[in-house]
Amino acid sequence: MIIETGRFGQLAVGSEGTIIIPQGILGFPEYTRFCLVDPADDTLILWLQSLDNPQVVFPVLEPKVFRLDYTAKLSALELRELKLENINQSAVLSILTIPEDITQMSANLKAPLVVNLKEQLAKQVVLQENEYSVKHLMFKELRTHLLTIRAQERAVTMAEEARSPSVVSIRDIPPSLTVKPLLA
Repeated sequence: MIIETGRFGQLAVGSEGTIIIPQGILGFPEYTRFCLVDPADDTLILWLQSLDNPQVVFPVLEPKVFRLDYTAKLSALELRELKLENINQSAVLSILTIPEDITQMSANLKAPLVVNLKEQLAKQVVLQENEYSVKHLMFKELRTHLLTIRAQERAVTMAEEARSPSVVSIRDIPPSLTVKPLLA
């Protein structure tokens, strides 16, 4: 299926990329078919794109990226609805709110989207734990995580470059470093 989206232009979505959310997202129960779009940027944010209305799209992110201690506990009924034996067989995503002032970006930790990856079936669940907020400010945590990833990538790249000899063209060496003839 080809859909024309407001954010990503044309997308080709096969059945293997379609996620069914039978009850929809809170506030959007009429939209039940979605796909995940990776914009291939460095933010780690994915986009949950509605296939029923190409103008409807939600930014989502795994909450463990910015909150390592995050856990979603599902009831037995929720596990059955998602055809899961346990939560470890799923992906848990938080829906984000990204205002004009990006430092006020927040994640809904109280009502995550739980996706059974094998069955391509999802449900937005409202967690009973009171420790989570629907508006968890997370910009600083996400920024710290991204900076840590970049530092690790740089360290790996530098280590690989240090181990791997490479050929350098003589044209790349500044003239001041070239060998001058002893006899002129």
